[in-house]
Amino acid sequence: MKVIDLRSDTVTQPTREMRAAMMAAPLGDDVFGDDPSVNALQDHVAALLGKEAALFMPTGTQSNLCGLMAHCQRGDEYIVGQGAHTYRWEAGGAAVMGSIQPQPLNNQPDGSLALADIEAAIKPDDPHFARSRLLCLENTIGGKVLSLDYQRAATDLARSKGLAAHLDGARLFNAAVAMGGDAKANARRIADLYDSVSVCFSKGLGAPVGSALVGSSDLIARAKRIRKMAGGTMRQAGLLAAAAQHALDHHVERLAEDHANARLLAEGLTGLPGVTVVTPDTNIVFVDLAKDRDGQAVVKAAEARGVRFTGLYRLRFVTHLDVTREDVERALRILREIF
Repeated sequence: MKVIDLRSDTVTQPTREMRAAMMAAPLGDDVFGDDPSVNALQDHVAALLGKEAALFMPTGTQSNLCGLMAHCQRGDEYIVGQGAHTYRWEAGGAAVMGSIQPQPLNNQPDGSLALADIEAAIKPDDPHFARSRLLCLENTIGGKVLSLDYQRAATDLARSKGLAAHLDGARLFNAAVAMGGDAKANARRIADLYDSVSVCFSKGLGAPVGSALVGSSDLIARAKRIRKMAGGTMRQAGLLAAAAQHALDHHVERLAEDHANARLLAEGLTGLPGVTVVTPDTNIVFVDLAKDRDGQAVVKAAEARGVRFTGLYRLRFVTHLDVTREDVERALRILREIF
């Protein structure tokens, strides 16, 4: 029986059409800058998000790291949420490798950072303090979509204080689809608010590997040098770039299916004893359990019956292109029996 893997949208397998695009990709040596598939992807992503240049990276962690280090020098500071991936889930890379001090702030329930908290965290120009240089937001964050008005207010505030703004947009297109209307135009509207954006191809878009950093030509030139130091340059990377290009061409609008499946899952779990479901904005469903319930026992019982998800600090289910409506319905039957 098929295993229903809801651990993350990173577990997706390349589709048959994506594999064909990879095999047909013209290749070169990207270290020399002559892989045509990489170059075409970078040009496409930059144009799509309204920036001068883009740089293809192996991972989103590296893309964010190169972005932060391109913005900040040793002894600088970036303002970020406590729950943000760049602070909590990327091994402290900005501090360890970039000597950039994080200034973490509490995320609000909707994932945002309070504007008053951002303003209060910006340091005066005084040798006692690290230099506040960058505001780093994330959209989506924990599956929640930051409103365009909020992002505009936050980035305007940052710039009024002399800070640049970076977006960890690992699931940027999930946010863009959830906004309704033209998803790619929405992605451009979001990206326009930031000096740099990192976007991931290996989550909901379904590519096997890869992210891109977009920004000004100068920033991307600095990031390219940092990528080299971080070991991120690849040779015939066009195989992977072709997968990312196929994902952009064919897998953006279909993210709405993942969002619908997440809503179906959330609705089906709501009302079960000892279960509190967080209504999803996109493709991530969080479930909090009553204190007398053992989350790890639930995870193990479900996995034994062919349903996989995570329970590190709360139960987390992520829908994606390899999970159908029928899979969600089957998972719900199993979870109801376990609960």
